[in-house]
Amino acid sequence: MAKRDYYEVLGIDKNADDAAIKKAYRTLAKKYHPDVNPGDKTAEEKFKEINEAYSTLSDPQKRAQYDQFGPDGPQASGFGGGGFSGDFGGFGGFDDIFSSFFGGASRGGGGSRNYGPAPGEDLRYDLTISFEEAAKGCEKEINLVRDEECETCHGTGAKPGTEAKTCPNCGGSGTERVVSNTAFGRIQTQRTCSRCHGQGHIIDDPCPKCKGRGKVRSSKRRTVKIPAGIDNGQVLTIRGQGGLGERGGPNGDLLIVITVRPHKIFKRREFDLYLEFPLTLTQAALGAELDVPTLEKPVKYKFPEGTQPGQTFAIRGEGIRRLNGSGKGDLYVTVNVEVPKRLTEKQKDLLKQLDASMSGREYEQKKRFFDRIKDAFD
Repeated sequence: MAKRDYYEVLGIDKNADDAAIKKAYRTLAKKYHPDVNPGDKTAEEKFKEINEAYSTLSDPQKRAQYDQFGPDGPQASGFGGGGFSGDFGGFGGFDDIFSSFFGGASRGGGGSRNYGPAPGEDLRYDLTISFEEAAKGCEKEINLVRDEECETCHGTGAKPGTEAKTCPNCGGSGTERVVSNTAFGRIQTQRTCSRCHGQGHIIDDPCPKCKGRGKVRSSKRRTVKIPAGIDNGQVLTIRGQGGLGERGGPNGDLLIVITVRPHKIFKRREFDLYLEFPLTLTQAALGAELDVPTLEKPVKYKFPEGTQPGQTFAIRGEGIRRLNGSGKGDLYVTVNVEVPKRLTEKQKDLLKQLDASMSGREYEQKKRFFDRIKDAFD
């Protein structure tokens, strides 16, 4: 089968300069590389064709011969009849192609790893507190289980009087490189050191207390201060009280996830409180000064004459203290007017007399309702 034109293969003009040729090759190589298309024979053949075209057009002498004699000229002898070499077209090898494509990872997913100091993991602790504790703040004692530095070896993992040795396999880097010959040339991959398992050192005589880990499991009681105003689902972060750092890295953080038990009469929305408060029919009609409960102590509040069912009143400053701020939210009181039941005959007669004395102007909602009915049917 006749070979395609190399300029067509790379999708470039015959007058393209070296930079355009290299840019076209990089784009196509990343798209059709066999590791990106595992098992795809079409992509594999396409990749071979791209490499062959680039190898010729990137070399001034081979390009001049190609332009004069075509793909079967003397410049083609180095490919052995259409294969491709282990030189990945100016990328400097397999790793450079994949650093361009995957942002530093080589085949096998290893990539370059940092075996220096590493921060410890963050620890989560779930804490349940009461509604009042969340509103006013409190101190709670928790049992924290975490790894801490071994006091015997001071975190080295080696028995006192001895020390860890630099791994001879990786020279302390924690990684080792492996070179293998494949159909695509010599491939170099990076993996975790098989001898030190990524630690960069070897411990011949481990610490008897921590067994070479450099850390021991600890369970301690700690006092945690919960700020006033914290809400259900919020997270309290305590810096440096999490997992132990690796190789001299800082400790992680302790994340305390707060669950607040619901209150029997109050509901909360941010820093405001909501309360449903019952009034008798007489209290709503005549008005009344009553004790309204708050989180601190009852406060006197005067409900006006003619208070309606569902009407809401705001009592300023009787809500939740603002978290890490000044002042409090408000308390919103919604009135429920209770209609009396099980009346005596005398009480019923009194209510009938009251109703008979009414002109109708006392019931604004009733008057508006019947006015709308009249307008609708007229």
